[in-house]
Amino acid sequence: MNKIDDAYQLARERYAEMSVDTEAALKKLSTIPISLHCWQGDDVGGFEDPDRGLSGGIMATGNYPGKARTVAELRQDLDMAYRLVPGDHRLNLHAIYLESDRQVERDDIEAKHFAGWVDWAKENNHGIDFNPTCFSHPLADDGFTLSHHDEGVRQFWIEHCIACRKIGEYFGQELGTPAVTNIWIPDGYKDTPVDRRLPRYWLNDSLDKIFTEPVDRQFNLDAVESKLFGLGSESYVVGSHEFYLGYAAANQILLCLDAGHYHPTETIADKISSVLLYVPELLLHVSRGVRWDSDHVVTLTDELQAITQEIIRGDYLDRVHIGLDFFDASINRVAAWTIGTRATLRALLMALLEPMDQLRAAEQKGDYTTRLALLEELKGMPFGPIWDYYCLQQDVPVGVNYISEIRTYEQQVLAQRD
Repeated sequence: MNKIDDAYQLARERYAEMSVDTEAALKKLSTIPISLHCWQGDDVGGFEDPDRGLSGGIMATGNYPGKARTVAELRQDLDMAYRLVPGDHRLNLHAIYLESDRQVERDDIEAKHFAGWVDWAKENNHGIDFNPTCFSHPLADDGFTLSHHDEGVRQFWIEHCIACRKIGEYFGQELGTPAVTNIWIPDGYKDTPVDRRLPRYWLNDSLDKIFTEPVDRQFNLDAVESKLFGLGSESYVVGSHEFYLGYAAANQILLCLDAGHYHPTETIADKISSVLLYVPELLLHVSRGVRWDSDHVVTLTDELQAITQEIIRGDYLDRVHIGLDFFDASINRVAAWTIGTRATLRALLMALLEPMDQLRAAEQKGDYTTRLALLEELKGMPFGPIWDYYCLQQDVPVGVNYISEIRTYEQQVLAQRD
């Protein structure tokens, strides 16, 4: 046995003393897919129009060299990231990452514009999730899309969202796993509005028209995403949490909870068990807001652990879809994917290694002393060797060894782009 095996066996025995089966935890972890977000690789630029800047409350900061400039380069970078992360995972794709030899308006996009992504996904055993791109477009520059006062503008975005749902259905049919197609819009006011009702009326009407279009739920799962505020919508966001919670519950579609879309001291963990009483499934966008929805790379924070604990403790894995949502252009972009995904998986593993039978029994008996003692002892348990063994088992770098592989890739590939 090597040192990693030896350390794992000792750790396994320690967890067994708490009636935790580490082998079962690792087996379960290997079945949990994380949806990596394509927009980390090119700072949310997409390939629809390379000269069009970001707008609609979207901002990527930093200028680290080596940004993907083409679909081929983006896939190459994603392939590298997937090689450094244990398990089989998905891709979260935005509509502006289409492939076409001519300009295609967003209300005209079709499945054929994403056929290359499907071929790549089949080769690499990835499912694909999808998002309409309702920002960085002339018809979104005034801050409104599906809730716009102009019916023609609303209709444009309705057609775009319908097209995206059909593309999601195409992904699900081709890849044998349903796509989660998530609608987020930037609509809102910078300063205090006098009429909060009418934009929400129009948004509700637009969504009804979008979801009336028949799409097979076997292949596409619809989700809607709220936000507290954003750049240019500091005072009023049309698609608030209350709006979308009500809409998702009334229409039995997925609600997306983004970890960066609430008050800075507010965690989405406590919302999970409540919301799942009323909606069929959840989409989680795992991000890290520092001062607001700043989309920092996910790290192993208390908030991340609380989110994954709630998923595991509530036995929600079959009803929760986990995706990443951050974009940091100040560090190596492949490293950002790798660090964020590995942190999310580590948090899930920590949750899977809890002695839930003992914890639940103590709680139900009112023995809160034992509950607290067990939770505190878990903080000192040898989790690290379990994670290292899993990485070794999955044939990915153990510890910080992935950094050397990223540096080599940076020198051989990324540095050649500038």
